[in-house]
Amino acid sequence: MNSNTHPFHSPAKLVDWSTLTPDKIAADIEAALAEAQAEIDAICAVAPEEATFENTFLALESAGETLSRAWGRVDHLTSVKDSEALREAHRAMLPKVTEYSSRIPLNAALWSALKSFAEKPEAAQLTGIQKRYFDETLADFKQAGADLPQEKKTRLEALNQELAQKTKSFSDNVLDSTNAYELLIDDESRLAGLPDSAKAAARQSAKSKGHGTDEKPVWRFTLQAPSFFPVLKYADDAELRKTIHQEAAKIGFKDKWDNTELIREILKLRQEKAELLGKKNFADQVLQRRMAKSGDSALSFTDDLYRKCKEAFEAEFDELEAFVAEKTGQAKDHLEPWDVSYWSEKLRLEKYDFDDEALRPYFPIDGVLDGMFRIAERIFGLRIQNHEGPENSWHPDVKLYDLYDAGGELLGYFYADWHPREEKRGGAWMNYLDTGAPQADGSRSPHVGLITGNMTEPVDGKPALLLHNEVETVFHEFGHLLHHLLGQVDIKSLNGVNVAWDFVELPSQIMENWCWNRESLNQFARHYETGEPIPQDLFDKMVAARNFQSASFTMRQLSLGKMDLELHVNPENYYEGDLDGKIREAISGYLAKLKTTPKSMVRRFGHLFSSPVGYAAGYYSYKWAEVLDADAFTRFEKEGIFNEETGRAFRDCILSKGNSEDPAKLFKDFMGRDPDPQALLARCGLA
Repeated sequence: MNSNTHPFHSPAKLVDWSTLTPDKIAADIEAALAEAQAEIDAICAVAPEEATFENTFLALESAGETLSRAWGRVDHLTSVKDSEALREAHRAMLPKVTEYSSRIPLNAALWSALKSFAEKPEAAQLTGIQKRYFDETLADFKQAGADLPQEKKTRLEALNQELAQKTKSFSDNVLDSTNAYELLIDDESRLAGLPDSAKAAARQSAKSKGHGTDEKPVWRFTLQAPSFFPVLKYADDAELRKTIHQEAAKIGFKDKWDNTELIREILKLRQEKAELLGKKNFADQVLQRRMAKSGDSALSFTDDLYRKCKEAFEAEFDELEAFVAEKTGQAKDHLEPWDVSYWSEKLRLEKYDFDDEALRPYFPIDGVLDGMFRIAERIFGLRIQNHEGPENSWHPDVKLYDLYDAGGELLGYFYADWHPREEKRGGAWMNYLDTGAPQADGSRSPHVGLITGNMTEPVDGKPALLLHNEVETVFHEFGHLLHHLLGQVDIKSLNGVNVAWDFVELPSQIMENWCWNRESLNQFARHYETGEPIPQDLFDKMVAARNFQSASFTMRQLSLGKMDLELHVNPENYYEGDLDGKIREAISGYLAKLKTTPKSMVRRFGHLFSSPVGYAAGYYSYKWAEVLDADAFTRFEKEGIFNEETGRAFRDCILSKGNSEDPAKLFKDFMGRDPDPQALLARCGLA
């Protein structure tokens, strides 16, 4: 199809984003759907005796490629360039795209064509990546309901449609309720305790909205993380902290954006879907082919870590309460939720004489990125450079890069979009826009990916100066990106991050380790004015403070994983009644005792409810992958964090392999053994 007529179809690796406008979406997606359906129909028409691997399984692999490319671009734009026109166009096409994708495994003629080949002797002779794709495809179809009777298939299609629409509504409510709030302050005394960087950003934000002058400044705070986190952590004004905390708790909860009923409806739909597919609950349905295998197994993993952290967690909170009592001269008591971050920071400062803000000048974002690229080049045998040529993207702030193998082969391109905008969803993520494939001449077409976040912005003529945890986030998302761009799997759908979700976080989380090592920090942590490295005493304080309240942080993550699993293992408990109270009861041991009980974050928990599956019943996988990454990094520590052979082994055993083999085997190929959970506890100071 002509990419001028249908710009979203463009096969160009680097598409002209200015042509991808909302008014083109309907026609482009309709045309792509028709093309995709014709490709599926052609497979269905294959006579049983003529069925081959190429005209059934491989044909299915390439079917709908134009649709996947076009819809992927639409979906991406909804995350970074939201508008009413884009939202309407997306909403109009979403049911049709969902119908197409959900019907594929439920298409009896297609399933029959696949089984026609599967039953032939040739199928038993498949090896390597073809065998893996064959097995995975059959399992995908069975897991999605290919063997169901027709009336159940019809109901399953309807469930998939409803889930797509309701999860999109959930996501829209979170974005809209986040953007609906602003707090304007014209009394600077209320900002006592806030770092200059946070005040400058708030003043710049106010100016951008027409508030305040140089003579009479105004400070604007929003519910975007770089704006409100510093208030909770540093502001001396308890009423200001309370206001911001309570407003943040209303994201996805207040007025017309209340997600309560949507959550219940999504849980009911997921449970019905699981039962239709012969599973006890949605967690079992989702996890059956992941490393955890079942909801009960994931719960056991979570509960086991909980037991190992509980005593340290309670001791940490007891220490915090005692510290507050000492500093305020009041009797020891539970804290208000808006006081926890504030007093924790005061305690950390007293124990370690360490303030996060002291590190900011050493982490200008361009220096962080340049250093991160140099580290990846050295470890994994790569070359990364700015893309030469016209840079056309969805926003002027977006940068484009080329990634080469050290030998000169172009492996891929990637976009980087780092700062908040009102039309951009919160958080940080990596996505793939195009997956390369082997060519007839033996070469491989390049991959295309992106990394995006909501990091501290440049203010007052200074570059964007990041917090250390923002640096970790940048490295984390880059790890995901490398998993995609370094993929060498011949079948696209098995490449890169298309792996079990409790394995997908290994490449991202292992990259965070290079943010803590003196040798690696010297590659990029340089003062933005003087070029000096982080002073040794400041580095020592940072490392000493690394495990400050580590049990509390671990328990926070475990509580979110526990909440997720309880919602999807026992969803009927949450269909009616007090949603917050029931969640609190289910995870009570995981929570600190506070004076005022805050609302659960469930109504803004996009990982769980912003897509039909997403991280639902899978949030535990962050901790699961931490076990893997802490253990895998011990090999780098033993052999050298810049050891090229170790880096090459990680690239060859993990990053390049995608889903070409079982993840447990890939880990064992790299480490020579199964994972050791003690490595995580040791890193956190809990063993």
